[in-house]
Amino acid sequence: MRIYFQSRFLLVGLLGFFSGLPLALTGATLTAWLADAKVDRAAIGLFAAVATPYAFKFLWSPLLDGVRLPWLNARLGRRRSWLVLTQLLLVVAMVLMGATDPALNPWLTGLAAVFVATLSATQDTVIDAYRVELLTPDEQGTGAAAATFGYRIAMLISGAGGLYAADQFGWHSTYLLMACIMALGLLVTLAAREAVTSESAKKLHSVRAFFVEYVAAPFRDFMTRPHWLAILAFVILYKLGDAFMGVMFNPFLLDLGFTKTQIAEIVKFYGLIATLIGSFVGGAVVGRVSLFRALFLSGLLHMATNLLLVVQAKLGANAHFLIASISLENFTGGMSTTAFVAYLALLTKRHYTATQYALLSSLAAFGRTWLSTPSGALAKLVGWEIFFAIASLMAIPGLMTLMWLERKKRAA
Repeated sequence: MRIYFQSRFLLVGLLGFFSGLPLALTGATLTAWLADAKVDRAAIGLFAAVATPYAFKFLWSPLLDGVRLPWLNARLGRRRSWLVLTQLLLVVAMVLMGATDPALNPWLTGLAAVFVATLSATQDTVIDAYRVELLTPDEQGTGAAAATFGYRIAMLISGAGGLYAADQFGWHSTYLLMACIMALGLLVTLAAREAVTSESAKKLHSVRAFFVEYVAAPFRDFMTRPHWLAILAFVILYKLGDAFMGVMFNPFLLDLGFTKTQIAEIVKFYGLIATLIGSFVGGAVVGRVSLFRALFLSGLLHMATNLLLVVQAKLGANAHFLIASISLENFTGGMSTTAFVAYLALLTKRHYTATQYALLSSLAAFGRTWLSTPSGALAKLVGWEIFFAIASLMAIPGLMTLMWLERKKRAA
């Protein structure tokens, strides 16, 4: 455990925190807000599309690799200058989102949430690139665990903390509070040092040269990998089932009769502890067995524990069973997330870190956004039990793709 207290891993954990803070505010916390405002269940499912920027952040990621911000770049460096600008805008966006009212105009709330998600996706891209450049290839598994630790703590703050605050002070004050916490990220960014890489951004003097160097080249480089299409398919499919059920999880618990406070105490608290333990276990597993085995084992276990929600749907608002099921599900989820993040990091080339990592993480987010938008309609059509059974089994295509890639690798 001593390695996690080294300065660079503490920094990675802190940046992971500010990376994760806005996500719940446009995801699980937002769906709880919508359910509390009596927005239709099918419409809540459509709000998964709010996270579209996470799926398309690779479109503007070349700017983060190749464009130097005036004045800021000379004082902070390429990564930190973009991070400071993004975090400033993100604080403003979160304040504006909190000023809306989904009961009166849910689409205005959705528009504000898209603004927050766009800036959050941009911040994620910069932080991911910074982490990959800061750490050596052998440290990526440990770095993924540290980043996941910070990320999950932040989701506790904006998830469970958001529900607590909403019960006490209302939703508008909750989003204002989260914006104030987000502002602390600026202090972390200013205190950090710029990552030193062997290849820095080149000075290009034309749009064509920029396009060739920072748009075409990263994608061309990735397509030189054997079975690159299968790799992209795996990235999309690996977390698909988890994402599909995640959209409707809070509405599911509220529908069973759990209160917002119970959700905060059980799901967020016990779930966080289990996720953090699972993340560290995942980091240890990645360091001791092949990445294929870590991905397959954790993915299979996570699919199995997701099926416990079918039992939860039968039992209703049984708090004891929810504690057990959430603990197991989040433990295996923490393992699989750490292995997956390490896998994405090792696929990137350092000269194109932001663009290639953004492409891969965007594809992973694609399943969480557009492919999961029918979740509300499906839950309404078939009921909670069948819905969670279907969502759990959605992990099978990703695991099969992983097995195919491993067989091809061994054959080569």
